[in-house]
Amino acid sequence: MSGLHPLSPTEVDARAAAVELLVLDVDGVLTDGGILMDDDGRELKRFHVRDGHGIKLLQHYGVPVAVITGRTSGVVAKRAEELGIAYVYQGYRRKEPAFQALLEQVNVAAAAVAMVGDDVVDLPIMVQAGLTVTVPNAHSLVRRRAHWCTHSAGGHGAVREVTDRLLRAKGLEERILADYLTPGS
Repeated sequence: MSGLHPLSPTEVDARAAAVELLVLDVDGVLTDGGILMDDDGRELKRFHVRDGHGIKLLQHYGVPVAVITGRTSGVVAKRAEELGIAYVYQGYRRKEPAFQALLEQVNVAAAAVAMVGDDVVDLPIMVQAGLTVTVPNAHSLVRRRAHWCTHSAGGHGAVREVTDRLLRAKGLEERILADYLTPGS
């Protein structure tokens, strides 16, 4: 794990330009890490709408998105379906086998993967990924090792920061703006 460490913004952008697959943890990345339960034991999670829009944009411009999470939740399956995320791996206490299966399924090298994680369970994937990202509310062992830490916390727009940076590094930001600003498009 000693190979992971923060990178300069220029190095992060160079790696971001080469990303062919974005892999996300859920609790603490797509959510703030809290788990709400109602009186009947049904689980509730809060997702940020801008994260969802960023995921849709990234996929629209050719970068698939995957979720690998240690927990199993119908809420996660539903949100992934809404966002068109085709690769969803739930219930993996050890995430590395899911990651290996994903790489084979998508036919992408680990060096072309951006991984966003927030806890030590994510480190076995992070040590393999070409670009590792974390959030400010991540475990300190992960923050010290990630290539880049977002400004926004998990569940509060961090994933949108990542998708925006990937799209910008690929030279797509102006095209995206033009698509939104052109009348009738």
